[in-house]
Amino acid sequence: MPAQKTDIGPPDAEKQVASPAAQRAIHLAHETFDIEAAAVAGLKRRVGPEFARAVEMMLGVRGRVVVMGMGKSGHIGRKTTATLASTGTPAMFVHPAEASHGDLGMIKPVDLVLAISNSGESDELMAILPVLKRLGVPLIAMTGNVASTLAKYADVVLDSGVDKEACPLNLAPTASTTAQLALGDALAVALLDARGFKAEDFARSHPGGALGRKLLTHVSDVMRTGAGVPQVLPGASFSELMREMSAKGLGATAIVDARARVLGIFTDGDLRRLVEKGIDLRSTTAQQVMHPSPRTIAKDALAVDAVEMMEQNRITSVLVVDADGALCGALNTNDLMRAKVI
Repeated sequence: MPAQKTDIGPPDAEKQVASPAAQRAIHLAHETFDIEAAAVAGLKRRVGPEFARAVEMMLGVRGRVVVMGMGKSGHIGRKTTATLASTGTPAMFVHPAEASHGDLGMIKPVDLVLAISNSGESDELMAILPVLKRLGVPLIAMTGNVASTLAKYADVVLDSGVDKEACPLNLAPTASTTAQLALGDALAVALLDARGFKAEDFARSHPGGALGRKLLTHVSDVMRTGAGVPQVLPGASFSELMREMSAKGLGATAIVDARARVLGIFTDGDLRRLVEKGIDLRSTTAQQVMHPSPRTIAKDALAVDAVEMMEQNRITSVLVVDADGALCGALNTNDLMRAKVI
């Protein structure tokens, strides 16, 4: 008797792929990827000394980089503006149409304009080019037409031309906007490198993001302080030790001397190990059961450093000390999770 056929994967997957409409859609997707990849790769032969000159101009600007563009180029311009601003280059987007009706006042002679237009002949841009020239504002053009009016007005021209659009009609901006996007990213990357922009700088521009929390959050921002820090003197009885640890909910308690300097720590794990050994804990003191010279961290350390310490040493709590080695706080993995550091 022949084995029963078992289908694995999405039902009717072969039928769906075999459909002429499905095949057409997949073919167009592949073709779009090929055309747009070729458009980006083609930028390599178009980028040369003028790109370096544009980066030099943008580095030297005393004001802001003002990005402008109409239609799809405007959408790319907004993204380029955001990327520049978040990587250390002050930038803002000004809509060319609005510029003709008052927003041109936002642009000062100390600024620089990056104008994006595939054709280089957008009416709204053409209307304000003479004004920009009179203001003496440096102009960088990103265009697919190096013989355009925009290119003629520009101090530097970045060629974002493509051989064809991915659109089957060769009309809708597709490959050309992909090339503009990549060229804008290239400018931002070159600029952040030239500025010596670091991860810490990026974090300051993104305080609400995961990277910002990791690089800007210090131990002092998340640690428990004051009465919330479990601590006992070395002569405390075991029952006193347990009451303090239970009351504070850290899963551990510090053992400190009269000057609050850390002598040791006692954790939930230490308790389990002592019980397994069958030790009579009722007659012990905190000093007798503590783990001496525990790992500590400075309050001005990054919270992410506390995470790394805890992971490397397989611990869930850490004591925080000041410059004199005195206990000033404590934290555990729950505290770090609440702060979204981990």
